[in-house]
Amino acid sequence: MIRDDILAKASSIINGEREGTYGRPENSFTVISELWSAYLRRSITPTDVANLMILLKIARNCSGVYKADNWIDICGYAALGGEIQEKENSEQ
Repeated sequence: MIRDDILAKASSIINGEREGTYGRPENSFTVISELWSAYLRRSITPTDVANLMILLKIARNCSGVYKADNWIDICGYAALGGEIQEKENSEQ
């Protein structure tokens, strides 16, 4: 899989199939951040959710087993995190 394929697949996932299944990413990441905040008893933002999900995928890559899905998901989480953080910063 080449870089354009990875980016195209990530784009199709975050702009199509996943949003259709789970709803708007901003809403999903907000719900996740609220649940994680309650569980951890500290504030977690939707941007933190994106960063932590990227770290989860990095941890999976560290297993030494290649799976294209990890790289695709990292790209998707990075794109969503960047968009969410920009919105968070513009609202301040």
